[in-house]
Amino acid sequence: MVEIPTGQRRTRICLVRHGETEWNAARRVQGHIDIGLNENGMRQAAAAGRWLKSAGIAALYSSDLKRAWTTALAIGEAIGLTPQPVPEMRERCYGVFEGLTYAEAQQKYPEGYAAFEGRNADYAFETGESLHAMYDRVTGKLQQIAAAHPGQNVVVTLHGGVLDVINRFVRGNPLEMPRDFLIPNAGINWISTVDGRWTLESWGETAHLEEGALDELPS
Repeated sequence: MVEIPTGQRRTRICLVRHGETEWNAARRVQGHIDIGLNENGMRQAAAAGRWLKSAGIAALYSSDLKRAWTTALAIGEAIGLTPQPVPEMRERCYGVFEGLTYAEAQQKYPEGYAAFEGRNADYAFETGESLHAMYDRVTGKLQQIAAAHPGQNVVVTLHGGVLDVINRFVRGNPLEMPRDFLIPNAGINWISTVDGRWTLESWGETAHLEEGALDELPS
């Protein structure tokens, strides 16, 4: 076993994407629109809770959007914790894309969709949020959560777009780089930090789920 020097206490954070929604299944852009879980999503949330029951979780945080919050409530019931809302972990605001399927967004806003698909980090969907702005709010809160729980295990339930930027933050990859990892609904992802150094421990775990957990997000 590798010993951590005195004064260095590793914080482990389990990031759980919300369970499936009908809009996930339809490949419809949700963003800040407050969509609830479908029946499969409810089962996935309960399964994530059972999986984490023996993980020694000290605190539970969640985006305040319904699909993440309901997932957190199911996890909290299993592990005996009440979720704390963190609006900073909301999904990206997709502006004029929200409510459209990806195909509809591409047809209605071809130039904007090309910027989105090309991961232009300054593009903000006319009335939405750029990747740069989202990255700042998400990673700032992530570091606050870690600082509040030295040496503990914490769960945060959140969204696909949020997981996308956290993965890049932890690995030190640029926002513009094409995605090379999965973000399944109710997938379990472990990251950790000690003295400001971040490590990706595991990503996209789905052993607790039935086959077919969706990753409907563009790469």
